[in-house]
Amino acid sequence: MAGVKFSRQRQAIIDYLCSTKEHPTAETVYTNVRINYPNVSLGTVYRNLNLLADEGEILRLTCGDGSDRFDGNPKPHYHFLCNNCGRVIDLDIEPMNHIDVLAAAGFDGTIEGHTVLFNGTCPKCKTS
Repeated sequence: MAGVKFSRQRQAIIDYLCSTKEHPTAETVYTNVRINYPNVSLGTVYRNLNLLADEGEILRLTCGDGSDRFDGNPKPHYHFLCNNCGRVIDLDIEPMNHIDVLAAAGFDGTIEGHTVLFNGTCPKCKTS
């Protein structure tokens, strides 16, 4: 992040997000970062999550439930949202870049990418 001063708290947020596959909310990130940085505020966590997402270092996922989720893997990939438990899971599938071409064919603007969020019932809820 060029031009942004290093912050141990920001690095702790990145480290936590890279250590989990759970796609936590800001509140969950806050709870976990406070283990090592007990004086960090929720506002600081929110500001840093937004900065990191805006800079492309992490992903912000809007799942339609009113709270954003965050992903330490900023590389293009797809997610699944369980309609039952709300869990967000990475899907191991090849990128579908042809969607951009299909969308651009009937659109006068410029397609710069896409976001796909699959939904349904996760394996854990399906067996419960």
